[in-house]
Amino acid sequence: MTPIRKGAMASLKLSSAEGAHWPNLQTLLMIESAIKSAETPPMRTELWKSLPRRPMYQTFKRAIDYLDASGKIMIDRKDRVVWVAADSPKLKALFKKAVRVR
Repeated sequence: MTPIRKGAMASLKLSSAEGAHWPNLQTLLMIESAIKSAETPPMRTELWKSLPRRPMYQTFKRAIDYLDASGKIMIDRKDRVVWVAADSPKLKALFKKAVRVR
């Protein structure tokens, strides 16, 4: 599990006064899958347009903010979304074989 950066989640507002919806689990998984399967890091709007089931853009932005705050993605200066979470099968297999140091 990726630790959440201190204070990063505080920037996500819990009120729905803005009219934006909170993304559900299916939406988050769809966005994660699209980011992971992209050959080159897509721009935020390109990613939104490439989703098979397109959520409202405000909901999409909240999902991106959550993934960024939880350390799963990074957004570069050109507004491209890059997957940075360490969850590849090769890395997991490497951790299983590694010698544990106390």
